[in-house]
Amino acid sequence: MTFSIVGRCAQTGQFGIAISSSSIAVGARCPWLRAGVGAVATQNVTLPALGPQILDLLESAQLEPAAALDRALGANAWSEYRQVTVIDARGRTAFFSGKEALGTYHAVAGTQCVAAGNMLADKGVIEAMVPAFENAEGLLADRLLAAMHAAMDAGGEAGPVHSAALKIVGDLSWPIVDLRVDWADADPIGQVDRLWQAYKPQMQDYVTRALDPTAAPSYGVPGDE
Repeated sequence: MTFSIVGRCAQTGQFGIAISSSSIAVGARCPWLRAGVGAVATQNVTLPALGPQILDLLESAQLEPAAALDRALGANAWSEYRQVTVIDARGRTAFFSGKEALGTYHAVAGTQCVAAGNMLADKGVIEAMVPAFENAEGLLADRLLAAMHAAMDAGGEAGPVHSAALKIVGDLSWPIVDLRVDWADADPIGQVDRLWQAYKPQMQDYVTRALDPTAAPSYGVPGDE
Protein backbone atom coordinates (compact mmCIF):
# COMPACT_ATOMS: atom_id res chain seq x y z
CA MET A 1 0.00 0.00 0.00
CA THR A 2 2.96 2.35 0.61
CA PHE A 3 6.69 2.65 -0.06
CA SER A 4 9.03 5.41 1.05
CA ILE A 5 12.59 6.51 1.59
CA VAL A 6 13.85 8.63 4.47
CA GLY A 7 17.20 10.30 3.84
CA ARG A 8 19.72 12.79 5.14
CA CYS A 9 22.21 14.94 3.25
CA ALA A 10 25.58 14.70 5.00
CA GLN A 11 26.75 18.00 3.45
CA THR A 12 23.77 20.19 4.40
CA GLY A 13 22.21 18.32 7.32
CA GLN A 14 18.85 18.38 5.55
CA PHE A 15 16.34 15.59 6.13
CA GLY A 16 13.87 14.43 3.52
CA ILE A 17 11.14 11.91 2.87
CA ALA A 18 9.71 10.75 -0.44
CA ILE A 19 6.67 8.51 -0.20
CA SER A 20 3.88 7.07 -2.32
CA SER A 21 0.77 5.03 -1.72
CA SER A 22 -2.28 3.48 -3.28
CA SER A 23 -4.25 5.43 -0.65
CA ILE A 24 -5.31 9.05 -0.96
CA ALA A 25 -3.18 11.90 0.47
CA VAL A 26 -0.24 9.90 1.82
CA GLY A 27 1.61 13.16 2.44
CA ALA A 28 -1.00 14.24 4.99
CA ARG A 29 -0.39 11.33 7.37
CA CYS A 30 2.94 9.63 6.92
CA PRO A 31 6.02 11.92 6.64
CA TRP A 32 7.27 13.69 9.78
CA LEU A 33 10.43 15.79 9.91
CA ARG A 34 12.07 18.19 12.33
CA ALA A 35 15.03 20.41 11.49
CA GLY A 36 18.20 19.39 13.31
CA VAL A 37 16.50 16.34 14.82
CA GLY A 38 15.45 13.73 12.29
CA ALA A 39 12.74 12.29 10.09
CA VAL A 40 10.16 9.54 10.53
CA ALA A 41 7.92 7.77 8.04
CA THR A 42 4.98 6.00 9.66
CA GLN A 43 3.02 3.82 7.23
CA ASN A 44 1.10 0.58 6.61
CA VAL A 45 -1.95 1.03 8.91
CA THR A 46 -0.73 4.48 9.83
CA LEU A 47 -0.65 5.96 13.31
CA PRO A 48 0.39 9.58 12.62
CA ALA A 49 1.14 10.18 16.32
CA LEU A 50 4.23 7.99 16.05
CA GLY A 51 6.00 10.63 13.95
CA PRO A 52 6.04 13.49 16.46
CA GLN A 53 6.45 11.09 19.39
CA ILE A 54 9.63 9.60 17.94
CA LEU A 55 10.98 13.03 17.01
CA ASP A 56 10.34 14.21 20.57
CA LEU A 57 12.27 11.23 21.92
CA LEU A 58 15.17 11.90 19.56
CA GLU A 59 15.27 15.56 20.56
CA SER A 60 14.30 15.77 24.23
CA ALA A 61 15.30 12.36 25.53
CA GLN A 62 18.38 12.16 23.30
CA LEU A 63 17.57 8.57 22.42
CA GLU A 64 19.10 6.74 19.49
CA PRO A 65 16.65 5.93 16.67
CA ALA A 66 16.17 2.28 17.64
CA ALA A 67 15.44 3.14 21.26
CA ALA A 68 13.10 5.98 20.32
CA LEU A 69 11.23 3.71 17.92
CA ASP A 70 10.90 0.94 20.50
CA ARG A 71 9.65 3.31 23.18
CA ALA A 72 7.06 4.94 20.92
CA LEU A 73 5.77 1.61 19.67
CA GLY A 74 5.59 0.31 23.24
CA ALA A 75 3.53 3.30 24.34
CA ASN A 76 0.90 2.77 21.63
CA ALA A 77 -1.41 -0.11 20.86
CA TRP A 78 -1.49 -2.22 17.70
CA SER A 79 2.22 -1.98 16.93
CA GLU A 80 2.01 -5.20 14.92
CA TYR A 81 0.10 -3.21 12.26
CA ARG A 82 2.73 -0.47 11.91
CA GLN A 83 5.68 0.05 9.62
CA VAL A 84 8.03 2.86 10.68
CA THR A 85 11.43 4.18 9.57
CA VAL A 86 13.63 6.69 11.40
CA ILE A 87 16.80 8.68 10.75
CA ASP A 88 18.50 11.08 13.16
CA ALA A 89 20.90 14.01 12.95
CA ARG A 90 23.92 11.68 12.93
CA GLY A 91 22.53 9.62 10.06
CA ARG A 92 21.70 6.68 12.28
CA THR A 93 18.64 4.69 11.23
CA ALA A 94 16.06 2.29 12.57
CA PHE A 95 13.06 0.52 11.12
CA PHE A 96 10.19 -1.71 12.19
CA SER A 97 7.64 -3.79 10.30
CA GLY A 98 4.92 -5.42 12.38
CA LYS A 99 3.81 -8.97 11.67
CA GLU A 100 0.46 -7.66 10.40
CA ALA A 101 2.07 -5.45 7.74
CA LEU A 102 0.19 -5.83 4.49
CA GLY A 103 1.21 -8.16 1.70
CA THR A 104 4.88 -8.42 0.83
CA TYR A 105 6.79 -5.98 3.04
CA HIS A 106 10.45 -5.12 3.46
CA ALA A 107 12.85 -2.50 4.83
CA VAL A 108 16.50 -1.78 4.07
CA ALA A 109 18.91 0.69 5.67
CA GLY A 110 21.78 2.27 3.78
CA THR A 111 24.20 5.14 4.14
CA GLN A 112 22.22 8.14 5.40
CA CYS A 113 18.93 6.51 4.35
CA VAL A 114 16.34 3.84 5.08
CA ALA A 115 13.63 2.57 2.73
CA ALA A 116 10.54 0.51 3.49
CA GLY A 117 7.30 -0.59 1.93
CA ASN A 118 4.35 -2.94 2.07
CA MET A 119 1.98 -4.47 -0.49
CA LEU A 120 5.02 -4.60 -2.76
CA ALA A 121 5.36 -6.34 -6.10
CA ASP A 122 8.36 -8.03 -4.43
CA LYS A 123 11.13 -7.24 -1.94
CA GLY A 124 13.44 -6.14 -4.74
CA VAL A 125 11.45 -2.89 -4.91
CA ILE A 126 12.93 -1.74 -1.60
CA GLU A 127 16.35 -3.21 -2.31
CA ALA A 128 16.51 -1.04 -5.46
CA MET A 129 15.84 2.17 -3.55
CA VAL A 130 18.89 2.33 -1.30
CA PRO A 131 21.61 2.13 -3.99
CA ALA A 132 19.61 4.53 -6.16
CA PHE A 133 19.67 7.08 -3.34
CA GLU A 134 23.31 6.44 -2.46
CA ASN A 135 24.54 6.74 -6.04
CA ALA A 136 22.36 9.61 -7.26
CA GLU A 137 23.74 13.11 -7.72
CA GLY A 138 22.13 16.47 -7.06
CA LEU A 139 20.17 17.90 -4.18
CA LEU A 140 18.58 15.73 -1.52
CA ALA A 141 15.22 15.94 -3.30
CA ASP A 142 16.77 14.70 -6.53
CA ARG A 143 18.28 11.72 -4.73
CA LEU A 144 15.04 10.84 -2.95
CA LEU A 145 13.12 10.98 -6.21
CA ALA A 146 15.75 8.83 -7.92
CA ALA A 147 15.03 6.18 -5.30
CA MET A 148 11.29 6.42 -5.91
CA HIS A 149 11.73 6.02 -9.66
CA ALA A 150 14.00 3.03 -9.04
CA ALA A 151 11.27 1.48 -6.92
CA MET A 152 8.74 1.89 -9.69
CA ASP A 153 11.17 0.46 -12.24
CA ALA A 154 11.58 -2.56 -9.95
CA GLY A 155 7.83 -3.19 -9.87
CA GLY A 156 6.46 -0.74 -7.29
CA GLU A 157 3.37 -1.74 -5.40
CA ALA A 158 1.29 -4.79 -6.11
CA GLY A 159 -1.49 -2.42 -7.20
CA PRO A 160 -1.77 1.10 -8.61
CA VAL A 161 -0.12 4.08 -6.90
CA HIS A 162 -2.41 7.09 -6.43
CA SER A 163 -0.66 9.62 -4.17
CA ALA A 164 2.89 10.79 -3.50
CA ALA A 165 4.75 13.42 -1.50
CA LEU A 166 8.18 14.98 -1.10
CA LYS A 167 9.08 16.84 2.09
CA ILE A 168 12.42 18.32 3.18
CA VAL A 169 13.60 20.35 6.17
CA GLY A 170 16.86 22.26 6.46
CA ASP A 171 17.95 24.75 9.12
CA LEU A 172 14.55 26.41 9.51
CA SER A 173 11.57 25.40 11.59
CA TRP A 174 9.37 24.95 8.53
CA PRO A 175 9.80 22.66 5.51
CA ILE A 176 11.74 24.13 2.62
CA VAL A 177 10.07 21.62 0.30
CA ASP A 178 6.54 20.30 0.81
CA LEU A 179 5.10 18.97 -2.44
CA ARG A 180 2.14 16.60 -2.70
CA VAL A 181 -0.10 14.88 -5.19
CA ASP A 182 -3.05 13.73 -3.10
CA TRP A 183 -4.77 11.73 -5.85
CA ALA A 184 -3.88 10.83 -9.40
CA ASP A 185 -5.15 8.08 -11.64
CA ALA A 186 -1.62 7.56 -12.94
CA ASP A 187 2.00 8.42 -12.13
CA PRO A 188 1.79 10.52 -8.94
CA ILE A 189 5.55 10.09 -8.44
CA GLY A 190 6.18 11.57 -11.86
CA GLN A 191 3.82 14.41 -11.06
CA VAL A 192 5.67 15.17 -7.82
CA ASP A 193 8.94 15.08 -9.73
CA ARG A 194 7.59 17.63 -12.22
CA LEU A 195 6.45 19.82 -9.32
CA TRP A 196 9.98 19.60 -7.89
CA GLN A 197 11.57 20.57 -11.19
CA ALA A 198 9.33 23.67 -11.26
CA TYR A 199 9.93 24.48 -7.59
CA LYS A 200 13.68 23.82 -7.44
CA PRO A 201 14.82 27.12 -9.05
CA GLN A 202 12.48 29.05 -6.72
CA MET A 203 13.15 27.19 -3.47
CA GLN A 204 15.77 29.59 -2.08
CA ASP A 205 13.70 32.59 -3.15
CA TYR A 206 10.89 31.55 -0.84
CA VAL A 207 13.35 31.22 2.04
CA THR A 208 14.64 34.72 1.25
CA ARG A 209 11.10 36.07 1.19
CA ALA A 210 10.46 34.71 4.66
CA LEU A 211 13.69 35.93 6.22
CA ASP A 212 14.17 39.27 4.43
CA PRO A 213 11.11 40.55 2.53
CA THR A 214 13.10 43.54 1.26
CA ALA A 215 15.30 41.18 -0.72
CA ALA A 216 12.47 38.98 -1.90
CA PRO A 217 12.20 38.47 -5.65
CA SER A 218 8.79 38.75 -7.26
CA TYR A 219 7.56 36.47 -9.98
CA GLY A 220 5.10 39.07 -11.23
CA VAL A 221 1.91 37.07 -10.85
CA PRO A 222 -1.30 38.45 -9.27
CA GLY A 223 -1.44 37.70 -5.58
CA ASP A 224 2.19 36.57 -5.60
CA GLU A 225 3.06 35.26 -2.12
